[in-house]
Amino acid sequence: MMSSDHIIKQTKHWISSFIINYTICPFARTPFTHDTIYYAVVDSSSIEECLYTVFSECERLDNTRDIETTFLIYPNLFQDFNDYLDFLILAENLLNIHNYDGIYQLASFHPMYRFDNEDEIEAASYTNRSPYPMLHLIREASISKALASFPHPEQIPQNNIALTKKLGTNKLQTILNTALNKPF
Repeated sequence: MMSSDHIIKQTKHWISSFIINYTICPFARTPFTHDTIYYAVVDSSSIEECLYTVFSECERLDNTRDIETTFLIYPNLFQDFNDYLDFLILAENLLNIHNYDGIYQLASFHPMYRFDNEDEIEAASYTNRSPYPMLHLIREASISKALASFPHPEQIPQNNIALTKKLGTNKLQTILNTALNKPF
């Protein structure tokens, strides 16, 4: 079993080499370079414990202003994409129940991510493919601030689709595999 430290290093490598390097998220560079991202490796087999961790990470963000955003990484759970989607719905409901709607939002990443009505090998799905199943807990205020200063933010998804199609699935899978196989 891999250590949490190793899993976090793999995740950081993926963020750096893909998300930032290819500007998949134009807002990721600042929190990454300023080291204001918190990484939580959730090593539980209980859905309830995983949901509790989502809630406790919301509380951490409530109480720690120098953490901009949090990645919750599930290396041993949710290998099946549909199970992951079920968990994502529960996590979003949890945010709503605890009045975090409008304060935090969840971005979703999974090794087998695919958008509705897309083929498993569609290049565009790689914008949300990651080394492990994970949730990205983001401050809504930070998103609003970043979007206000970015020209044409509505074009980000289309730009990413064009980029991933240009890169192709082989290159994208290589980037993902490199993050998983890099010796740290």
